[in-house]
Amino acid sequence: MDVLGLISNFIRVVENGSIAAAARAKGMSPAAVSQSLSRLETHLGVRLISRTTRSMTLTENGKRYFEKVRHIPHDIELASQAAASETKLQGPLCIATTAAFGRYVIAPLMPAFKASFPDIDIELISTDRNVNHRLEGVDVSIRIEAQLNDQLIARKIASLPFIFCAAQAYLDRAGTPQTPEELSQHACLVFRYPTDGRFLPWTFMVNGQPVNVKLNPKFISDDIDIIAKIAANGGGVTRLASFVAQPLIDSGQLTPLFCSDHSNGNHVESLPMNIYACVNERSALNSKVRAFIAFLEAEI
Repeated sequence: MDVLGLISNFIRVVENGSIAAAARAKGMSPAAVSQSLSRLETHLGVRLISRTTRSMTLTENGKRYFEKVRHIPHDIELASQAAASETKLQGPLCIATTAAFGRYVIAPLMPAFKASFPDIDIELISTDRNVNHRLEGVDVSIRIEAQLNDQLIARKIASLPFIFCAAQAYLDRAGTPQTPEELSQHACLVFRYPTDGRFLPWTFMVNGQPVNVKLNPKFISDDIDIIAKIAANGGGVTRLASFVAQPLIDSGQLTPLFCSDHSNGNHVESLPMNIYACVNERSALNSKVRAFIAFLEAEI
C-alpha cells in the first residue's frame, strides 16, 4: 500500500475543500480520490472526513491527523531536491524575531550558523510589532503564541520555561509569595504586548490545568528588559522567559519563586513559552529556511 500517496491525496482534499477540487488538482478522477481517502481511513481505523453529497468536514481525528501530516509531501520534495543537488546554500535570508528572543537567543547563535553556512547572507529584524512577510521580504519569523495568525504556517520548534522571580531585597521587605494566589498581594511588574496593548497573562499549570492568576500591576512596560531591570532593583515580582531571567538569577540579582511547588498537595508550575517558526506559505519553506529552523531546533 502506498501510504504516502494516500496521505498526499488526503492533504489535497483538505486544502482544496472538496474531493472534486482535489481530483482536478491531482489529475485524477473524483472516484479515485474518494477511494484513496477510504483506504487511508481503513488503514488508520478512524474516520478522517465526514462527507455527504453536499459537504465535507474534518472529524476531530481528521484535524489532528492533518496537523501531523500536512508537511510530509513538502518535506519529501525538499529532501529529494537536497539529495539531487550539490549546490551550496547561498544568498539572502531575512529572519524576523521578537526583540528579547532575538537579543538573548538568536543573536548569540548567529556566528555559529554563519560558520555552518558561510554563503548565506543574514538580515535579522528584531521587533515586537507584527511584521508582514510578503511586504517586508521576511523569509521566516520566530514568534510566540500570542503573535500567531491564520495567515501564517507555524511550526513549534521549542518550549522554554517562564520563571517567576524578584530581587531578594523586595522579598525581604514584602515577603515571599508561597502560592500563585498570593501574587495579587504583591507588586507585579507586567509586560504589555506592544501590538494590541494586552497584558500577557500569568498562567500556571495546577494539577495539569491552566490557571490565570489575578495581577496587581505596579509597573507596566512594553520592554521586557525594562521590566527585568526594575525587578532586579527591588521593584516587585515579575515573570520572565528563562533566557532573560537565568543570567540575573545566576548573578544573584533575582531569586526564583515557586520552584517545584507542591503547596497544599497541588502540583504547580508555570505554563511555558512556546516558540514557533513561521512562513507565509509552503513554498517559502526553501532549503535555507529549513536549514535555519533545523539549526535553531538543535541549538535551543
